[in-house]
Amino acid sequence: MTTAGPTAPTSAPVLPVRTRLAMMLRLLAIQGAWNYETMLGNGIGFCMEPALRLLPGGVHAPAFKQALARESRYFNAHPYLASVAVGALARAELDGEAPERIERFRTALCGPLGSVGDRLVWAGWLPFCSLASLAVFGSGASTAAVVVFFLVLYNAGHLGLRFWGLQTGWSHGLRVASALGNPVLRQGPQEIGRLAALATGIAIPLALGRIIGPGRALLGGVLIAVALGAFLIVRLQSRVEGWRLSLVVLAAVVLYSVIR
Repeated sequence: MTTAGPTAPTSAPVLPVRTRLAMMLRLLAIQGAWNYETMLGNGIGFCMEPALRLLPGGVHAPAFKQALARESRYFNAHPYLASVAVGALARAELDGEAPERIERFRTALCGPLGSVGDRLVWAGWLPFCSLASLAVFGSGASTAAVVVFFLVLYNAGHLGLRFWGLQTGWSHGLRVASALGNPVLRQGPQEIGRLAALATGIAIPLALGRIIGPGRALLGGVLIAVALGAFLIVRLQSRVEGWRLSLVVLAAVVLYSVIR
């Protein structure tokens, strides 16, 4: 007597380009209706709506209305990685999965997509981009060039993450848990942390060299500021996120370059 093996995942149906583009654009406004009651829930439903139009009967059918109401309920995750949920849930709805199974799946997604996103973006990518921009400032670039560099670098990463999440969620559907083991998500925070440490070692000497200039009149004040900053970082450890400190330092340096 033989037993059947696990069912192989079916290939994802083709999502129209226009629908995919509409979902991607809506992901940029996923926090537009954020509130304490549903968190990102309204945004999830808003982003999925173009795909839900493909349900049998269109927008006037009960299936569309029930699916949209179901997907607009409470959901909390990192706004960038919420694209994984949008793609996976849209695939589940169009595949005709049972509502109870979809609800359990939505609940299970919140924790992983929140914690991974926070470590990858807020504690990794954002500080790295800030420090890299500080290095550009120290190399002699203008204020406008520093701001443009930061915006291009940061948004290249965050838009890429959103696009990858939508594509991955749609491709895997309810089996998307296996995709969350991607090396980028598992090892990305550690690797970006190493890059941020390297950027710190490059950025701080360059920035201080530009601020002090050829003279040494400000050297004493800079050394005192560095000592106070180090003391505050030690005292505030585990109470203030590193990305907030990075943004404060970057903003102070840019402001100084403007008024100098």
